[in-house]
Amino acid sequence: MNPIGALQEESAVAAQEAAHGPEAGEPLLMEGLPDWISHHIGDDQVIEFAGLHLDLHGLAIEPFQLGPITVDFSPTRQLVVMLLVAILLILIFIPVARTIRSKGIEKAPRGFTNSMEAMILYFRDEVVRPNIGHGADGYTPFILTLFFFILGMNLVGLTPLGITPTANLSVTAALAVISFVVTEISGFRALGPAGYAKTIFFLPPGLPTLMKPLMLVILTPVELLGKLTKPFALAVRLLANMTAGHTLILAILGMIFVLQSYLMGVGSVVIASTLMILELFVAFLQAYIFAMLTSVFIGLIRHAH
Repeated sequence: MNPIGALQEESAVAAQEAAHGPEAGEPLLMEGLPDWISHHIGDDQVIEFAGLHLDLHGLAIEPFQLGPITVDFSPTRQLVVMLLVAILLILIFIPVARTIRSKGIEKAPRGFTNSMEAMILYFRDEVVRPNIGHGADGYTPFILTLFFFILGMNLVGLTPLGITPTANLSVTAALAVISFVVTEISGFRALGPAGYAKTIFFLPPGLPTLMKPLMLVILTPVELLGKLTKPFALAVRLLANMTAGHTLILAILGMIFVLQSYLMGVGSVVIASTLMILELFVAFLQAYIFAMLTSVFIGLIRHAH
């Protein structure tokens, strides 16, 4: 049996057992609290909400091996949330765009459309244009898509549904890879093949000819690492911030099931509610940082050296 698959299956069973403890009316042991938290933060093929139990196993797709890696395209609850967020954004912004277009530049939209227009203009004027420079407007839709998509996923985790796709490394890594690919392609288009090659094989100006081979050997790995650390930082920063807050809140709420005390229940709800307000700020902040840093990286490579 594939050791990775066996480990995943064993973890899923342990998490399922830990999660079913308090639901069956049994006290949750302190030793089982980490597994209970992991079950609620991690991905699964079961969606539990408001007494509903939606099992996605019926939609499972047979995994296949790609070398040492097991590839599984079966739908999970985090994938469902991602699709819901994407559909919700389409349903929101297409009518907003139509309303703004119908008003023209002479009439300002009202209400929700006005607030969305203000946010979009803020990103274009204060984030995208200052960081990317000439030709920045062409990247505004991409940066805004990143921001609103990440924000939507962050906010879903604060609802009673409690599913946060951005607390999954696979999701944040995929977003970071998309950002990395767009950054490198924009650099290649702006600098041309020769200019883009200098972002990897960099030599300081005025360097003696004899020193060039040695500096290439030293600086090329540094430049390559510099490129790879950017998407790594994007993925880890978003993952860590979204996971840490949810872990803390679940740990506080989990103490209700461990101690089974009314006093602990009141105290946990008060503390968790306060932290949820902070988490709301973090949800906006992390989406903003991801979008802003992507703008910065695109601007840096377009004006490299």
